Amino acid sequence: MPVSRMECDRAELAAIIDRSTVGNGVHATALPGLSFFRAEVPGAQVCTMYEPGLALVAQGAKQLLLGEEVLHYDQANYLVTSIDLPVVSQVIRASAQEPYLCAMLRFDARIIGELLTSAAMPRPAATAAGRGMAVSPLTPELLDSVLRLVRLLDAPRDIPVLAPLIERELLYRLLTGEQGARLRHVAMSGSQSQQIAKAIDWLKGHYDQPLRIDELAVTVNMSASSLHHHFRAITAMSPLQYQKQLRLQEARRVLLTERCDVATAAHRVGYESPSQFSREYSRQFGAPPLRDVEQWRRTVGESPNASLAAG
Repeated sequence: MPVSRMECDRAELAAIIDRSTVGNGVHATALPGLSFFRAEVPGAQVCTMYEPGLALVAQGAKQLLLGEEVLHYDQANYLVTSIDLPVVSQVIRASAQEPYLCAMLRFDARIIGELLTSAAMPRPAATAAGRGMAVSPLTPELLDSVLRLVRLLDAPRDIPVLAPLIERELLYRLLTGEQGARLRHVAMSGSQSQQIAKAIDWLKGHYDQPLRIDELAVTVNMSASSLHHHFRAITAMSPLQYQKQLRLQEARRVLLTERCDVATAAHRVGYESPSQFSREYSRQFGAPPLRDVEQWRRTVGESPNASLAAG
C-alpha cells in the first residue's frame, strides 16, 4: 500500500523533533514560541499548566484530565488550548525506540487579532467560547504548515523572514478549521474568554490569598453568577477549584526545589491548616506531601521541570 502524504510529513516531523531533543521533557527551539516535548517511557500522571497554544503529536499519545473530563490526543489529532488551564497530563504511549514526540506552538494573540480584522477572513457566526481546551482531527494542511515551520530550524537565516509568514498561515488554518470559534475568543476584546482570562490572571497573582467571588467578579466586570457560570464553562472547574490547583502545584514545586517542611509550604500557598493542606495534597497527587516528594526525587531527580512541563 502506498504511503500517504500525511504519513510522510508526520514521519519527517518526528525525525526533526527526534534529532532536536536529547532527554525527556521540554526543549526550546530557535523559533520564538515553538518548543518540542519528548518522553521515552509512558509516564505517571503529573499536574501542569497548559498555556494558549497548539500541541501537535508526531509520535506516541497523551491523555489529559481537565476537571473531570478526559481528553486523548495522538498523531491523528491536535490539541488547542485557548486559556491558561491546570490539567493532569500523562504520556500513555512511548518507548525508547518510538518516543513520544510533540511540537508545541504558543499562540500570539496579536497575530490572531490581525487575522480576524482582515477583510479576507471569512466572517463566522457568533458562538459561545466553550471549553478552553479541545481536540480535533489533524488535517493535511495544518500538518504541512507546522512541518514547514519546523523545517526552518535547519535554515536559521530564513527564520526572521519566513517564520512570521508561516505562523500566520498556520493560525489561519486553525481559525478556519474546527477549532476556529474557540481560537477567536483568544483575541476578541470584551469576550467571555477574555473576561475569564482576566479572572485567571488575578487568581495566578493572588492564589495565596482568600478568594472572595464578589470582589473578583467586580474586578473582571461580571456578576458573581455570570463569573461562576462562564468560568466553569470554559475551564471545567469553579474559581475555587482553579485556585486550589494553583496552590497545590506551587506547593509541590516549593517542596521539591526549596526543601522546606510541609507546614511552611502550606502557609506559603495560603493554607491556614497544614492538616487540610495534606489531605487535599494527597487527593491531588495520590500521596502525602513528604512521600510524594521522596517518590519524585527517586524517579526524576531534584528538579521537576522536565516532567511537569506540557506537551
